Amino acid sequence: MKDTVRWGILGTGGIARAFALGLKHAPGAVLAAVGSRTQDSADTFARELGIAHAYGSYEALADAPDVDIIYIGTPHPMHAENALLALGGGKAVLCEKPFTMNRREAGEVVALARAKGLFLMEAMWTRFMPALAEVKRIMASGEIGAITQVHADFGYSATLDPEHRVNKLELGGGALLDLGIYPLSIACALLGQVESVRAQAVFTDTGVDASTAFTMKHSGGTLSICSCSMRARSASELVVSGTSGSIRMHRMFHLAERITVELQDGSSRTIPTPYLGNGYTHEAIEAGRCLREGLLEHPWMTLDDSLNLMALLDDIRAQIGLRYPSDA
Repeated sequence: MKDTVRWGILGTGGIARAFALGLKHAPGAVLAAVGSRTQDSADTFARELGIAHAYGSYEALADAPDVDIIYIGTPHPMHAENALLALGGGKAVLCEKPFTMNRREAGEVVALARAKGLFLMEAMWTRFMPALAEVKRIMASGEIGAITQVHADFGYSATLDPEHRVNKLELGGGALLDLGIYPLSIACALLGQVESVRAQAVFTDTGVDASTAFTMKHSGGTLSICSCSMRARSASELVVSGTSGSIRMHRMFHLAERITVELQDGSSRTIPTPYLGNGYTHEAIEAGRCLREGLLEHPWMTLDDSLNLMALLDDIRAQIGLRYPSDA
């Protein structure tokens, strides 16, 4: 593939706009096209972001000849359908988290990508941020000793409007899929395979989880303690603890601009971890690199990673009693 990677954006909502803005800082990335359910929405999005081609249907974007890879930024319940459509059009796919609504859907999407020999990746941008790379480096150095546990939480006060998607069961609402995927994914990225998970939750009047907490036992003999909430403005930090110290990724850990290392002897230091653009840039750079190098998946966010994460989310949801229409 040539040096330039031509991107298409499927969807015109807030997350699609944020990714499009981040893409502008990715070397060799060209924002070539956008697809929406209406031509007016596509035209407006394209005009505001300087995109050459605007398509009034997702099908037209999937079939577009001027696109190498499609970023999917639609609501959760549409991810599987949209990914299958894009892959069916012969396009590589970067699909926003959560990858799909459940493990069954994820399996269908992964199977098609593998059958067609197309690149596919979940857009878990946390895994590609400089802060996480620095955390991994320090863990591997042995500076904080043997790793024993990870604490990760993500919470904010969302709207109480029952018609907003975060509060609607049919739109995949609730804290777990929107927010809990972050601590879940980063804990697995740092500690590896999960042997068991235990969860509890508090629900809203609309039937989605307002807050969920879960603990995981990892195969290396470590524990992760994770929580998420759309009713609590939490510290939203990640702490990796070892026998000789700890590493802290500060508020909104997926956007951490610094990390702090604290050692058992009382010493500490803070390390700047600046990122490009608005943070989404790094996952776009890595997806583009995979296309240029002919890789079908990224080693930092493999397809098996996404399948395992969806299975864990299914397990957590079964424990707390959260079921979506797509589970039928």
